[in-house]
Amino acid sequence: MAIMITDDCINCGACEPECPNNAIYEGGVEWAISDGTTISDSYVLETGESVNADAKQNPVSDEYYYIVPDKCTECKGFHEEPQCAAVCPVDCCVPDPEREETEEVLLARKERLHL
Repeated sequence: MAIMITDDCINCGACEPECPNNAIYEGGVEWAISDGTTISDSYVLETGESVNADAKQNPVSDEYYYIVPDKCTECKGFHEEPQCAAVCPVDCCVPDPEREETEEVLLARKERLHL
């Protein structure tokens, strides 16, 4: 499953540079699929919507750091464990119960994001 950041986040920013997919953004900041990936064309989001890779998307949260589920791979293919959770001082980077995904799905996403 993708990782999410809970509202216990203290906005320290420790998690953001640790993400190999550039899936973590500061609250209120727009995101794009192309940020930190090799995607340059259109990309189909988990909602089924096709977007231009460079198109800015609305923030997931305006109040605290957030993780874009379409870019989160739980660090599969990069590290043994999710790096955001490993460095979070308040343990607010946790598995998202609404997005249970197999290791195969996460690895396939990693391959799509980093051709």
